Amino acid sequence: MIGRPRRRVNSTFGRFTRAASSLGRAFGHIWRRSLQLRVVVSTLVLSFVVLLILGFVLISQITDRLLDVKLTAATEEVDRARVAVERDLSSGDGNMSVQNRLRQTRSLLTDRDVDTGESSGAVGTFDTVLLVPGSDADGAPPGVGPTSEIPQTLRDMVQGGQVAYQYTSVPTGSGGSEPALIIGSPTNASVPGLELYLVFPLTNEQNTVDLVRGTLLTGGLVLLGLLAAIAWLVSRQVVIPVRSASRIAVRFADGRLKERMPVRGEDDMARLAMSFNDMAESLSKQITHLEEFGGLQRQFTSDVSHELRTPLTTVRMASDVLYDGRDELDPVRKRSVELLDKELDRFETLLNELLEISRHDAGMAELAAERMDMAIPIDAALATVGRLAEETGTELILDLPAEPVTAEIDPRRVERILRNLLANAIDHGERKPVTLTMRSDGDAVALTVRDQGIGLRPGEEKLVFNRFWRSDPSRFRRSGGTGLGLAISIEDARLHQGRLEAWGEPGRGACFRLTLPLVRGHKVLGSPLPLKPVSSTTRTTARTATRTSGATDD
Repeated sequence: MIGRPRRRVNSTFGRFTRAASSLGRAFGHIWRRSLQLRVVVSTLVLSFVVLLILGFVLISQITDRLLDVKLTAATEEVDRARVAVERDLSSGDGNMSVQNRLRQTRSLLTDRDVDTGESSGAVGTFDTVLLVPGSDADGAPPGVGPTSEIPQTLRDMVQGGQVAYQYTSVPTGSGGSEPALIIGSPTNASVPGLELYLVFPLTNEQNTVDLVRGTLLTGGLVLLGLLAAIAWLVSRQVVIPVRSASRIAVRFADGRLKERMPVRGEDDMARLAMSFNDMAESLSKQITHLEEFGGLQRQFTSDVSHELRTPLTTVRMASDVLYDGRDELDPVRKRSVELLDKELDRFETLLNELLEISRHDAGMAELAAERMDMAIPIDAALATVGRLAEETGTELILDLPAEPVTAEIDPRRVERILRNLLANAIDHGERKPVTLTMRSDGDAVALTVRDQGIGLRPGEEKLVFNRFWRSDPSRFRRSGGTGLGLAISIEDARLHQGRLEAWGEPGRGACFRLTLPLVRGHKVLGSPLPLKPVSSTTRTTARTATRTSGATDD
């Protein structure tokens, strides 16, 4: 029972903290996105600082001026009062007690203060205190008037023969206190050591300062509001064209090449709008020209590829006849026929890939998807690159799950992706083992091809999918690649709504990861396999092209 209130307080504090954090994030988001808000707030903050400094200086100057005037008038008044006290005490009845004589003199000074309008108007109302050294029977200083209001520090200076003053607070009739100026002066009256003090309330001066402070505060708030409105209007004149340019730039990037900024007037913003429109017009013309050129290039590639098929078929038929009878030829001609047949195979592959890439460029590539076991395209790719692996002495290691993985795929395209990745790994693996791994998480299937060869330099993991790009053009390629294999592979992966990614480090080899959705049309959010190998340790004990289960060491 004792812990419940504490838990309730902690829960309330937690909700308050979360609400404050959410509000802070929302304000920070608006602050980062709104130039107009930053201009208005900056103007308000700077204006507030300037007004604060100006108000402090004005209040200080006005207060000092009021106190200087009050002190000057009080000094003149204490001189007149001292003369009056000395004259009255010298002409008084010597048989009266000192206390009575002081009361009589104080009453005369009070009556004089009331009757003298000029003096009263100059310094305002004041009270008179007459004190003599020593103390009475109660321990209080003998004298007349509010003697308790006189500070001892001021008495010490007056007793030293100085005309001195001090700002302090004196009690009021209502039980409170008010600021006051107390000025004291020694006298040469018949009463030895008589001290004269005048107590000037500073209520009027305080009211004047409060009035000035309130006026400055009200004027400052009004001025801040006006400055905020001015800053908002001025920044709006700048921000609106910028926002318009931003919206038009977004539309322009979306392909709406006819979008232009409105031009109003002849000021800087109008010149900005004209420059923006000129830039948009130039970009539109260049984009249109590039689209036309790209279309012509794609059409040219497609037409040339189609036109080359007929002579290639004829040459192929003649080459097959020569290749079948190569054993009857002398060694030189036999070698020539074998080279001719090999290069014709490469030429035919190049034509097929050119036709395929032109279909992707034209958006005519179609996906013939069917639900099947992923082992089918894997086996087809291994059968194709098996001879290349044997020729180079490269060990192919398979790491496949024990349970079959079925997915909606185009087997021809997936087999081509894996064939290109395996051939590329064999070419760059420097006769070291190449591992093909497959995993599935129920939403997607991932396949990685990992080699232990030369690897990729920083930045090449993106360039490797460019057409005809090679890390080292002088490097010998055993597979006779055309430079289009990986470019077609990434297009095939996108056609499946999947991803094809690469990783590599110099000396640590490279890893290519293909991630495909198990159901056609589903979006791939993650991948069951990491792109970067967890460890550089490779498995070398498995048999070539042997399936294993479980996770790989990389």
